Amino acid sequence: MIIDEFVQAFNKIKQLGWVKSKRRGPTGIGYTLERLLGLSENNIALPDLGEIELKAHRIGSSTMITLFTFNRKVWKMNPLQAIRKYGTLDAQGRLGLYFTMSRTPNSAGLFLFVEEQRISIRHISGEVLAEWQLSALAERFQKKIPALILVSAFSETRKDEEWFLFDRAQLLSGTSPDILRSQLISGNVLVDLRLHDKISHARNHGTGFRAYVEKLPWLFNSVRDL
Repeated sequence: MIIDEFVQAFNKIKQLGWVKSKRRGPTGIGYTLERLLGLSENNIALPDLGEIELKAHRIGSSTMITLFTFNRKVWKMNPLQAIRKYGTLDAQGRLGLYFTMSRTPNSAGLFLFVEEQRISIRHISGEVLAEWQLSALAERFQKKIPALILVSAFSETRKDEEWFLFDRAQLLSGTSPDILRSQLISGNVLVDLRLHDKISHARNHGTGFRAYVEKLPWLFNSVRDL
């Protein structure tokens, strides 16, 4: 489906008013939108950007998504040493660093430190565990999500069935180090550490950069209503 076809189809969906979800659970909104659009996959084609992702969300929801992961050559402290020094036990009894990092120190004394051109995970003692250049993060984000169509819908439950009123579609594209910095400072982008002790080494599932779906438009240079 190309962008013009999407706009025409979405306008028809809006005219339907409230529609019953075609699947129960959190994925119901995306699945319902895809079925109404006649899509087998949720990609839309843009002439200058190729295929881009289609994302639907419930207005007022606090759902978060992972924008990208970035772990290569960022650790200033040996990861296994960091786990053994600051880690906690998980549900499986493994020692690990499974923390969602913000600018407020957590129970282990770790926090997200934001500077002009870089961010880092630090301990309140001043020790630096990992560090990222904001320019590299913006490049990674741009490569992973060059553009996105974000569809917003109202949701309500009627007799144990969810119904949607599709309200708005926005085309989001482009980002910058300054944008990411401001969103990290405001807490709209959070950093997930996801690694544990494998005895001989640290098993790292990739440091995740996550954002609230509701606030995705704030992460892009260009926001256009469709």
